[in-house]
Amino acid sequence: MKNKRFLADSILLIVALIWGTTFVMVQNAISILLPHSFNGIRFALASLILFPIILMIDRNSFTSLGKRGWIAGTLLGVFLFGGYAFQTVGLLYTSASKAGFITGLNVVLVPIFSILLLKVLPKWPTILGSILAAVGLYLLTMVETSSIQFGDFLIFMCAIFFALQIVFTGKYAPNYPTLPLAWIQISVVAILSLIFAFLFEDFTHQVILGVILQKEVLFALFITAVFATTFAFVAQTMLQTYTTSTRVAIIFSMEPVFAALTSYLIQNERLTSFAIIGGLFIILGMILAEIPPEAFANKIRFKSKRNDLV
Repeated sequence: MKNKRFLADSILLIVALIWGTTFVMVQNAISILLPHSFNGIRFALASLILFPIILMIDRNSFTSLGKRGWIAGTLLGVFLFGGYAFQTVGLLYTSASKAGFITGLNVVLVPIFSILLLKVLPKWPTILGSILAAVGLYLLTMVETSSIQFGDFLIFMCAIFFALQIVFTGKYAPNYPTLPLAWIQISVVAILSLIFAFLFEDFTHQVILGVILQKEVLFALFITAVFATTFAFVAQTMLQTYTTSTRVAIIFSMEPVFAALTSYLIQNERLTSFAIIGGLFIILGMILAEIPPEAFANKIRFKSKRNDLV
């Protein structure tokens, strides 16, 4: 079980790496194709990619979900869409660095929601890891920023929705087939994003070949649809069976670290000493969350026995 948990956490770290490294290309793409339209096409492509794969593997998996499985997948999709929608609008009113920190607050919200909604108490190394990761996020993104703005509230709502998605994925993932559950979630985000694009964006002038086929947009859509959506959410849905929601939130807090490194390498953005220290805090929090409480207890018992012998 420990090996499976370590493997699950390692793959989820790869997911955070993918999300962090695609941040720059998504920023470039949504300067051409507006955010809701971009997300609608991105998740629709991911849905179309995943659907035939599910049919090839097990065409009966959708029927095995049952009514409750469809409801669970839809709920996860609503939470995920809420996260992306609030984040998209919030970015119009606040800085990307502040948005990165506030979104990352789900590392604190997840254990709180786990306790309040699911009556699951995270183990103390995981709680301490969450606190260290939150401090690291602050140092990484917030030290040199200004006062609170309206967009910050919207981004905080985004953090709440992302936290709920992580918590309830942990609840539902062990009970339903992974691939159809992930497909429903992805499809719901696609449908809701396209509806919002139609209502609030210049949809008829956005979702056209002349815009979509621009190389920045096309490349970003391909990478995010295949890797940052299909692979990422299938992996999360599958692997949260072997780890906890709070640990997942801590691992995902590495996303802004990878985003900062990518910006530094590709766009030559400056990494401050605070940002470097913040990244180290997040890594330390992630490592701490990997250590089982029994290891600390065994070390204390060993020291106690050694002192008795002396």
